[in-house]
Amino acid sequence: MDENTQVLRLGEATRPSPLLGRRDHFVPEGARVLLGSTLREVEPYLRQGQLPPSFEQAGPRERVFFDPKGIACGVVTCGGLCPGLNDVIRAVVLTLHYSYGVERIYGFRYGYAGLAASQGIAPLLLTPAVVEPIHEQGGTLLGSSRGPQELDDMLQTLLELNVRVLFTVGGDGTLRGATALAKEILRRGLPISVVGIPKTIDNDLHWVERSFGFATAVEEATRALVAAHVEAKGAFNGIGLVKLMGRHSGFITAHATLANSDVNFCLVPEVPVSLQGFLGALEERLRQRHHAVIALAEGAGQDWIDGEVARDASGNLKLKDVGAFLRGTVERHFDGLGLEATVKYIDPSYTIRSLPANALDSEYCLALGQHAVHAGMSGRTNVMVGYWNQHFTHVPLELVTGQRRRMDPSSELWQRVLASTGQPSAM
Repeated sequence: MDENTQVLRLGEATRPSPLLGRRDHFVPEGARVLLGSTLREVEPYLRQGQLPPSFEQAGPRERVFFDPKGIACGVVTCGGLCPGLNDVIRAVVLTLHYSYGVERIYGFRYGYAGLAASQGIAPLLLTPAVVEPIHEQGGTLLGSSRGPQELDDMLQTLLELNVRVLFTVGGDGTLRGATALAKEILRRGLPISVVGIPKTIDNDLHWVERSFGFATAVEEATRALVAAHVEAKGAFNGIGLVKLMGRHSGFITAHATLANSDVNFCLVPEVPVSLQGFLGALEERLRQRHHAVIALAEGAGQDWIDGEVARDASGNLKLKDVGAFLRGTVERHFDGLGLEATVKYIDPSYTIRSLPANALDSEYCLALGQHAVHAGMSGRTNVMVGYWNQHFTHVPLELVTGQRRRMDPSSELWQRVLASTGQPSAM
């Protein structure tokens, strides 16, 4: 595993860091962060006299690869919106400018489309004055888009503007694009570093304990569940149904459920549920308590709905609307039983992703931006800044995009959900 966690570098870092005079805490080049966090996980390696698998620890180095005064840097944000995007942009710009003295920082607008020369979208020159207030706003100053662009097209822009470090902020599709770009750059022997910053509101990137914006999304999702509970209790046999974001991973739904102990059913993509089994459990709940709250991840129950599978510009599956389907199905089910029931359907949808970041996420975004700059200036490339076992890490992009992080139905997290909701473990 350690061979797979080795980070690529453009060359030897020989220049003294501009941070030397500030007495910054420098991370030694050999510093590593263990993948495993328990004795059971590391003991087999120790018995065999081997070092357990580990990631390179992120942070400022005493020597850097680039001359900050002689280069430009670039930032691009791709994919769906997420709380904290502006915080990350701001952190990258302020760290480059004030810590390293980089004078030209370009913001490429509307995702990779803004990086492609053929698209004719002029970049935005990012200065401390430009980014100073943006953390108070949701969304991204640079705009975003989905879908790939030609590698030659993007490289032409980087070379013309003398961009030597490119920061790509996005999820698995964005990081796959960053991987392809970094590999082409290495193949041509160009001195350009590509550093990824993980962004996924679903918290489904591998080797990242928590992605930025997730805490804000859970907080807002909890508000919708509170409203659903009020609505459910306000009617005889009232049902509050809330559909939350979570295409393939139900982390938002699970954590919002735990933050609101009034949820009675939590439905997530990782735990298949029989529709008839669920309807039976819901019926029993209403007969006993006369109200229920359902937290539903958008990717759950996709097998309940007939229809062809379609994909968006990034190759992601277009999900069927399970919220509207379940609302109608529940209403018809209880009508058929002759049992009075009222469904109040709440779909906060993009509300939870378009907010400014909360304090916890803002702090996290600042650290991610700072560590990304340290990684890029030291000459590391084809790498993402991660967070693992209480430390910021350098993770090769191939490890991040090789698989999706999903909730384990046997995990402590899901067992706590079952205990909190009281729902049957098998429906």
